[in-house]
Amino acid sequence: MFAKILIPTDGSRLAVTAAENAVAFARDANASVVFVCVIEPFRIFTTDSDKLAASREDYDRLSDEQAVQFLNEVELRARHQGVTCYTAKLRSDEVHQAIIETAVLHGCDLIAMASHGRGGVAALILGSVTNKVLSHSRIPVLVYR
Repeated sequence: MFAKILIPTDGSRLAVTAAENAVAFARDANASVVFVCVIEPFRIFTTDSDKLAASREDYDRLSDEQAVQFLNEVELRARHQGVTCYTAKLRSDEVHQAIIETAVLHGCDLIAMASHGRGGVAALILGSVTNKVLSHSRIPVLVYR
């Protein structure tokens, strides 16, 4: 039924657990997977341009290294289960939109992702990438809680 599954990851424990479950699902469905890690842009409030430049460079370098590490970890687990996989890393202010666009670009027919389970005021203040993907995606979304 599903041939290619997009699995977003942010390296959190919940995202890794969801990725493991989604890879097992893909293995059983004989599907391939695309892992994506979306890096949010650097944000800081300062009037000191030297701090801004140094901080942005550090953030870009560290966030890029971290994303590569997250993707390598889930890719290794997928390959151990015999699942064909690809990875994508990108930067975006709109994480949910980047996830959906990556799924469309790679021809995915399912998005499988974690829900961090925030509710109440925390969900209102922080927002929910999963909720936004569910609301805006035309591709089916499987949510792991």
